[in-house]
Amino acid sequence: MSLNRARAQKYLQKFDFESLFIEELGWDTVDRVTLPFEIDGEFFEVVAIAQKRGFTVFKCITPEIPARPLRVKLDRQLTDYSKSHLLVFGDEGKTQQTWMWVRQEPGKPLAPRFEQYQVGQSAERLLQKLEILAISYEEEPELTHVGVAHGKVKKAFDVEKVTKKFFTRFEKEHGQFLKFIDGIQSEFDRTWYASLMLNRLMFVYFIQKKNFLDGDSSYLRNRMKRCQAEWGTDTFHSFYRQFLLKLFHEGLGKPGRDAKLDKLLGKVPYLNGGLFEVHQLEEKYEETIQIPDAAFETVFNFFDEYDWHLDDRPLRNQNEINPDVLGYIFEKYINQKQMGAYYTKEDITEYISKNTIIPFLFDAAQKACKIAFKPDGALWALLREKGDRYIYEAVRQGVDLELPAAIAAGIEDVSQRGGWNKPAAAGFALPTETWREHVARRQRCLELRQKLAVGEVTDINDLITHNLDIRQFAQDVITQDVITSCESSDLLKALYQAIEQVSVLDPTCGSGAFLFAALNILEPLYTACLERMQGFVDEDDARLFPHPLTPCILRIER
Repeated sequence: MSLNRARAQKYLQKFDFESLFIEELGWDTVDRVTLPFEIDGEFFEVVAIAQKRGFTVFKCITPEIPARPLRVKLDRQLTDYSKSHLLVFGDEGKTQQTWMWVRQEPGKPLAPRFEQYQVGQSAERLLQKLEILAISYEEEPELTHVGVAHGKVKKAFDVEKVTKKFFTRFEKEHGQFLKFIDGIQSEFDRTWYASLMLNRLMFVYFIQKKNFLDGDSSYLRNRMKRCQAEWGTDTFHSFYRQFLLKLFHEGLGKPGRDAKLDKLLGKVPYLNGGLFEVHQLEEKYEETIQIPDAAFETVFNFFDEYDWHLDDRPLRNQNEINPDVLGYIFEKYINQKQMGAYYTKEDITEYISKNTIIPFLFDAAQKACKIAFKPDGALWALLREKGDRYIYEAVRQGVDLELPAAIAAGIEDVSQRGGWNKPAAAGFALPTETWREHVARRQRCLELRQKLAVGEVTDINDLITHNLDIRQFAQDVITQDVITSCESSDLLKALYQAIEQVSVLDPTCGSGAFLFAALNILEPLYTACLERMQGFVDEDDARLFPHPLTPCILRIER
């Protein structure tokens, strides 16, 4: 079933989970039961909103989304009522969601899986999971409880986490794929070509999940089935010869194509890069290379175990794969010392990108809309009024808890700091943090709160100096009414133009890690600008036309 992403995202933004599942995903209505729970002295209400074949979706709306331990305890109590379920948490302010599903397998510990979504930022990860959960009319007759619980839901939320384990598995699959290649005599060339083909296929997996290939998120597998139905699987009419090489060389690797090729490939983009051009090995062994369909079926089965995201960075607790894996594999497959090639990790690319791109955008916007950046203006009032929102959670960890008396005594009296080098207690500490380190972080956090409260931070570069969440601040400036309507629209226009005109250059671009990081910074801001501008249009329409217009039917005769 094809998911209407625009509608699905609107339901998400409105926290209208009932309509999302029933109207958009094809699930069934359920008795709207409200279940009360008490967890560690806190009270929660869980509401059933949809079901399919006995698998139930619940929602739990609270002032703030509870911490992970509370969510897990709540889910365990809910399991006594409903064995198979999905639980969606949301806050009353409609700013954040946490989707929770727990894998339950005999002989194995429970394994909670979480998907987090923040309104105003990209919903791509969640939309890809919703596509899997969608039920088509054709699926209905054969669909069972097992098909929902262990098929769709498990596939959507229990995808393997990408670590070095992926590379180990990739090496094994590389070795298997190598054995299928025929027509290349040199072992070195055959290994090289196997790497080239797998890298191409991985790249295609990323872009097909974005529906860039004929609008089909399973493009490669579906095209192979179509080819097999039309030509069979013999050597001379193989998927490799009759489809893949044409997709790579004439579709993705070359601009312009004829009607016959369009019919074969469907609507696919031209990618202006060298990965899909005819390779020297393909020129050398042009007439002899053969790869059977079974090789690609094995690769697709491997890749389908993972959740592929082109431009969304995973949170640390998410189960997904993004383009960083290409860089990791690239780094492992080449000789760094000889080629001078190094792959920069995600945390570094994200840190550098956000702290260069966002200040650039704000500087450009300030030149076009100076009034919005006055030090005492409402723009910087975001920091004064919502300071904690821009202090990272790790910095605030345990800061609001009262220190144990023995530790507090050492703040003023150095002689009483005997226990300060011991590990800090749970609730206070970050991993491996001592009491001495916690107290230092605590004092810095309190000082930072004070600076924000009195309005000392009035420049975008100050957010970098104080290590504040500059991405969240930029998002809020666009999505919230921080200044008067007139000034707000001018600022919005200035930011939008800055985003539209910015150019990002990576002079030593390898696998594109920095460019993907830049895209991940810019895309949510660009989307937020478009949505905010639409909001201004809707507000103007409401003022001009306060009463619904009566539809007018125009009849034309000839």
